[in-house]
Amino acid sequence: MSVRYLPVLSWSRTYTRQQFADDLLASLIVMVMLVPQSLAYAMLAGLPPEMGLYASMLPLIAYTFLGSSRALSVGPVAVISLMTAAAISGLGLTDPAQLISAAMVLALMSGLMLVLMGILRLGFLANFLSHPVIAGFITASGILIAVSQLPAILGISASGRNLPEQLLSLHSAIITAWPGFNSPTLVIGFTALVYLFWARSCLSPLLRRAGVPKRAAVIAGRLSPIVAVIASAGAAWYFRLGDHGLALVGEVPAGLPALGVPVFTSIPWASLTGPALLIAVLAFVESVSVAQGLAAKKRQRIDPDQELIGLGAANLAAGFSGGFPVAGGFARSVVNFDAGAATPAAGLFAAILIAGATFVLMPLLAWLPTATLAAIIIVAVWSLLDIAIVSKAWRYSRADFLAVTTTIGLTLLAGVETGIAAGILVSILVHLYKSSRPHVAIVGEIAGSEHFRNVARHQVITHAHILSLRIDESLYFANTRYFEDLIYKEVSERTELQHVILMCSAVNEIDLSALESLEAINRRLNELGIKLHLSEIKGPVMDALQRSDLIRDLSGQVYLSQHLAVQDLL
Repeated sequence: MSVRYLPVLSWSRTYTRQQFADDLLASLIVMVMLVPQSLAYAMLAGLPPEMGLYASMLPLIAYTFLGSSRALSVGPVAVISLMTAAAISGLGLTDPAQLISAAMVLALMSGLMLVLMGILRLGFLANFLSHPVIAGFITASGILIAVSQLPAILGISASGRNLPEQLLSLHSAIITAWPGFNSPTLVIGFTALVYLFWARSCLSPLLRRAGVPKRAAVIAGRLSPIVAVIASAGAAWYFRLGDHGLALVGEVPAGLPALGVPVFTSIPWASLTGPALLIAVLAFVESVSVAQGLAAKKRQRIDPDQELIGLGAANLAAGFSGGFPVAGGFARSVVNFDAGAATPAAGLFAAILIAGATFVLMPLLAWLPTATLAAIIIVAVWSLLDIAIVSKAWRYSRADFLAVTTTIGLTLLAGVETGIAAGILVSILVHLYKSSRPHVAIVGEIAGSEHFRNVARHQVITHAHILSLRIDESLYFANTRYFEDLIYKEVSERTELQHVILMCSAVNEIDLSALESLEAINRRLNELGIKLHLSEIKGPVMDALQRSDLIRDLSGQVYLSQHLAVQDLL
């Protein structure tokens, strides 16, 4: 089979002992990080904690064989877990078995969509989601996630699908519980929270000053959640804090998940189609962003279309093995990269280690406080918050500012599904708006040179009988009307005009609608006694124009450069 469709063949044939040692070490470090994180994200999704571990085994193995990134680590991630919770909670199911089946069905549907997009080579569609919109959505989702975990830190019960509902429910729960909060929960929760925030910012520099190598210090800082897990579980066991009202994870089934197809008949799976598509798109965008960033550091490359297939296979594996939707996680992938993972085999080894841990660690996890998991989630999503994107967008682009604020506002007020759908729509609308009003500059020649620049920005030489227009956008159906109106407006204001030159150096494409528009402009100007000329047309655009009647019927000439055009017409 081709390396293109089975990327494992590209590295497994030359696999070395040194790579094996590097991958094994990286997998051990990632496994230590993944266990508490996977449990936390499963609970964030409103699912039993063991499902987080199930989603971190077979999906990793599937991605090892079909993914194109050598550093990406696939598994549960915060935003996808939140979207999973929103999707299955909207089905109105109350039976825990049905909720588990719904999460598995959601993973299967997302996986099928990703694989189909990969086969159709639709990886380019991710480009329609602008970075500001994604940053805004992730920021708003991070806020929702953090607020949703506060009840576990405080030892109270509150919920909500959006920020107003969360705050209202939280306020009511605090008023009801006041002042009888559970002391062990508050102590465990806030101690874990303070420690994790301190470790994130201060532990690595402290270890560096103590003489620890940089790589080891960074990894130690990122593995701080395991310390919080061990310490809080040990305290809960030693002091029997569960008997004093501290909420614990409780008994977690040991062993491997049972493979099989979830029950579709009891699940309104058609209602999951929209959420599955949104999860698939966001999982792909987030994963590719992480994978490309890490690949660039080692001068490697990834194939976006193959990533669709790899992620799709990982989600299918999650659906068949008791998991829920997964994606490439930023934190775990960076740890995997920093730990020295040489090939995707590190993911395979991590999955094997996690499978072994399910037999050993499950009895111990029964003493783990849910407040600790909530603290791990809050600290993990804190790094996702990018509030500065709002002010940055305001300073740079009002259109992007509108897109960011719309995405953040709707995500917070209406929920994650509405927010990401609005983000995708706004991204497309902003693109269409910008391209429908192309920048067209009146240009003149800079004295003593052959360069033409905007008359509004430079001191240039112009001529009353020549109008030179530089088009700074490809011409297509959405901007032809605007372009026509602009030309007719400029022509109507110049009584001595004899020639119009369209400088096409920035035009990469002219579609059929734009071609017909240019033909109409040529005819109308000719009727007014004005000749239309073209200059600096790119080769592919010229090839297309020569297959039309425009060049044959053009009232003027086609020039190699703007300078030659003006000199000839003078």
